[in-house]
Amino acid sequence: MHSTSPGRWTVAGLAQSALDLTYRTFAYYLIPGAIAIVSLVALLCWDSQYVSAGGAARPVYALRETVPLTPAEAAARLRVARAQPYVDTRLSAAPVWFRFATQPHVPGSGSGDVVEFPSRHALDVACWDAATLAPLGAATRARGTPALSAAKAGFALQGDALPSDVLCRGRFAGAARLTVVQWPALQFGLSVEDYHRKSGLLDGGMIVLALFVLLTALINRQSLYVLFAGWLILNLRVGALSAGWDIQWLGMLVPPQWILPGRAVTFVLYGMATLTLYQALFRTELARTRWAIPLRATQWACLALLGAAVALPYGAFVPLMWATMVVGFALMTLGLATLMLRTRSRVAGWFAASFAITYAASLAEVVAAALGMHQALGVINSVTAALGSSLLAALAVAEQMRLATQQQREAQEKLEHAYEAMPVGLFTLDTSGNVLAANPAMRAMLDIDAVVPGRTAWRHFFADSLWTELMDQALAGRAAHLQIASRDGARRFMVDATLARGRVEAVLQDVTEQYRATEQLRFMANNDPLTKVFNRRGIERVFDAAAHGAGAGKPLALAYVDLDRFKLINDLFGHEAGDEVLTQVCARIETTLAGGQKIGRVGGDEFLVVMPDTALPLASLICRGIVERIGGTAYRVGDKAFHVRASVGLIEVAPGMPMKDAVSAVDRACREAKGGHSDGLVVYERGALAFQERARELDLVGRLSGPDATDGLFLAMQPIMSLCAPRDSLNFEVLLRMRDADGRVVAAGPVIAAAEKSGCAGVIDRWVLATTLAWIDAHAAALCHTRFVCMNLSGASLNDERFVQDTLALLARYAHVAGMLCVEVTESVALRDLDNTRRFIDQVRAFGVKVALDDFGAGYTSFSYLKELPADLLKIDGNFIVNINAHPANVAIVEAIVRLAANLGMETIAEWAEDAATVHTLAALGVDYVQGHAVASPQPPRAVLAARSAAAFIEDDDVQELVRALGVPGDAQARANQAA
Repeated sequence: MHSTSPGRWTVAGLAQSALDLTYRTFAYYLIPGAIAIVSLVALLCWDSQYVSAGGAARPVYALRETVPLTPAEAAARLRVARAQPYVDTRLSAAPVWFRFATQPHVPGSGSGDVVEFPSRHALDVACWDAATLAPLGAATRARGTPALSAAKAGFALQGDALPSDVLCRGRFAGAARLTVVQWPALQFGLSVEDYHRKSGLLDGGMIVLALFVLLTALINRQSLYVLFAGWLILNLRVGALSAGWDIQWLGMLVPPQWILPGRAVTFVLYGMATLTLYQALFRTELARTRWAIPLRATQWACLALLGAAVALPYGAFVPLMWATMVVGFALMTLGLATLMLRTRSRVAGWFAASFAITYAASLAEVVAAALGMHQALGVINSVTAALGSSLLAALAVAEQMRLATQQQREAQEKLEHAYEAMPVGLFTLDTSGNVLAANPAMRAMLDIDAVVPGRTAWRHFFADSLWTELMDQALAGRAAHLQIASRDGARRFMVDATLARGRVEAVLQDVTEQYRATEQLRFMANNDPLTKVFNRRGIERVFDAAAHGAGAGKPLALAYVDLDRFKLINDLFGHEAGDEVLTQVCARIETTLAGGQKIGRVGGDEFLVVMPDTALPLASLICRGIVERIGGTAYRVGDKAFHVRASVGLIEVAPGMPMKDAVSAVDRACREAKGGHSDGLVVYERGALAFQERARELDLVGRLSGPDATDGLFLAMQPIMSLCAPRDSLNFEVLLRMRDADGRVVAAGPVIAAAEKSGCAGVIDRWVLATTLAWIDAHAAALCHTRFVCMNLSGASLNDERFVQDTLALLARYAHVAGMLCVEVTESVALRDLDNTRRFIDQVRAFGVKVALDDFGAGYTSFSYLKELPADLLKIDGNFIVNINAHPANVAIVEAIVRLAANLGMETIAEWAEDAATVHTLAALGVDYVQGHAVASPQPPRAVLAARSAAAFIEDDDVQELVRALGVPGDAQARANQAA
């Protein structure tokens, strides 16, 4: 008993259970069993309602009409013919004349006899009295006469008194067998009733089965069952053809002109449906057998056969159909045998048995028609095949339904188990927000003991606005995906919901820890982990947001804060002390800010302050407060106190100014403030010179980064005068110049700086070297007094291997004038990579090129490395030369450099000599060459070609007087004293 009610053990409960059990026993077991037993007894023991005594077969004399014959001619020829029990047409379409003798009518047996021509392939029949040649009647499938008409599958001749000898002519289509059967009229009537009863049973049974399968397919949405229902109907028509019942459908006569085309099309469609069903059942398994490709070819053959069924006469179509069926059935049989050896599926077994019966019946039909073995059809034919295959197919469907039900039950159990065991919350809501169902995980998340329909609602746990947003997304036809917070805000959840069948099906996940981790990552992505203020990325986002406001006309100020000598705290007291000071610095800066003003750490001790909606005067006051706040009081870390000062640069950001340009400008202002000239604060107003210089620099960088980087470049030459023989040599340094679009000459400093920033310093140096060597080569005859022509190389070019190789190639091309070139290498660059510098010097000196160390004395380790560099000249740094007479220390340094160079076999050149007194001192110290405005400013190349010596450019009278004194033979010191 399945009852689980509390009162099941009462007397009333026991009585009800017994009554239910009795009804179930009758309904499930006794009634079906009784029906089966009674049906079996009826089939085996009871008399049939339509039992007939059967007819008597009459021998037949037959001949084929090869030429048109009259009845008399045919009767004459048939007199010599041999009697046969039946005549096979063997697919011949020629009319057949046949004669037979009737049995005398038995008195008292009824109203007369009937002669039946039972061939289903007969098209029309006409009969005569063989003795008198009087017509007895003629009939076709469409019409007949009272004496001769269509009956059952063929034709029947009837009358009160049949002639003793009958002559007939018939036409047949297909593999016809002509037989003649004489019946008593009463018995023939019973056989006709039995014929139509069997036809109705076959039609009704097969159609009901097909409708059942079709409805099952539609309810379960199974395309396979739809295909099977169609196959059953076609199976019915093939069986009806074998029994001669295909001339009707649902009790209605098929029009005669449709019969032959219908048979042909039915055969082809049946074959196509069988192949399709076969493929649908075993497609996966067939793909792994050798029969897949031949079966695919058979499918194409069936399509061609369908066209032949429509276009060809029936007699020509039948052989093609037989050939295709034999091949197709053979292939499917072989494939079926292979599958049966590989699979243990009972569904496949039932379907295989169903197909096997159909195949056997079809092959029997073909063999019988081709070989005349019609006796085989008494054992197995399309009727028995249709019934048997349909029964077996029904068993297969039942097995499939059982398996489907079992799988559905297992899937339901798995789904229920998954619903209960799922670690995420699953729940169902109605459209009012009431919880209808929830799994254990959901109840645990929300601390629900049990779901009470109508009382447990969404609003108890989450805000009402979240329900509105969730429903809006669900009603819009898309899956809702929201991150929501509990009512107390302590927990975060991710909810995914969709509207299905008027209910909201949703999944809830607790993402509180993930949310906290995400927020922490987001904070770390935009904030400095030490000071907790914005990092570079975060302050860039703040600047971008503020820049939108600046574009709308609102003021925007940007400050750059740099702590002075902060590195000493880290070096002397450790990074922990430095980190604590940085934290306190940020806290002090934040106390001076208000509103949307934000600070960001962009370096170790460097900060950016973005001040939106802040005019420059107010921003200046704030920055002044920052300077005072940072340096006003000491920073205490443990038992130590530190004093820190800050330098601040402040600019007014113009609308549309990119952040990198703004940072570059404010950094420049901060560096200027760090110089100590403005009490720690430098302010650049909009339109300040610094912005103009920055704009020009960017313009240069863009110009030099383009494809025409060397356009506008030209050379100037500054003479270098010998202090030993001023009028005997014409040496000079090549200087780079650029002419911009308006014709203004740009100095070399900004051009070189822009070239290095744009990464095209090597391109510029390569152009200068090539142009210089070509100019020297072109004017070598006019440069007979020139010992060397100096050219400066940038550090980036010296470390560019491609530039080095191009330089060597140019020197090889101009090897005959390369000895006049002197390459200047800056001392700091040379010492940065000593091995690389030495290698370069050795390579160019191999072509006779001289090498000069430029800006000598500006580095920290010049003397210790000087012996490693095989230079020819030392160019003393100009900072030692300018105002040398005002700084005795510079005199001593220059004197030491001159003596060192002399001891190393090098000559010296003094730069930046601006007046006669400086030239006088340099001559007294023994400097070999002097360069500067005291001698000459940079000259165009044509002016250099017109001069004989560097002294020819001197315009200052005092310097000319000094040069005249230096030109007198004798000791240089004496000459200098005499000139003084």
